[in-house]
Amino acid sequence: MRSRTAPSPDQLDDQDRAILRLLQKDNGTPQRVIGEAVHLSAPAVQRRIARMEANGVIRRNVAVIDPVAVGQGVTVVVEVQTVNDRSPVVDAAKRMFRDAPEVQQCYFVTGRASFILILLAPDMAGYEALSRRLFADNELVNSFQTLVVLDPVKVTLDVDV
Repeated sequence: MRSRTAPSPDQLDDQDRAILRLLQKDNGTPQRVIGEAVHLSAPAVQRRIARMEANGVIRRNVAVIDPVAVGQGVTVVVEVQTVNDRSPVVDAAKRMFRDAPEVQQCYFVTGRASFILILLAPDMAGYEALSRRLFADNELVNSFQTLVVLDPVKVTLDVDV
């Protein structure tokens, strides 16, 4: 993810917001269809999308994959407390979690935990091995608590625009 200053929300007009809502539902929607929905030409939609990509409103274009379909049937939420909150420890933990492909989401948070992670594993044995590598045998980690997801009731990264 590129580091940039976030654009101001007032830089987006109603048509931009409508385009974003449609793209969040299906990023493969043809620009002609988007244009019809928001009353713009396809080239105007293309220019707006390009502008929103250039200024960081649209960060990436991705495919959303069903984890179960690719053998990643266990989702866990993990609260991690680092050994301390000093910058070198926090920065090293951020790098480690960012680089771990099993980590879908990582949040550095305030409160009792230092980090909240969303992870995928093929099964509980796979999660056990992962938890040993990332947490139990890691000198950066003081403690961790695992919450196993029984039913992913809602999974989205959509933003209310």
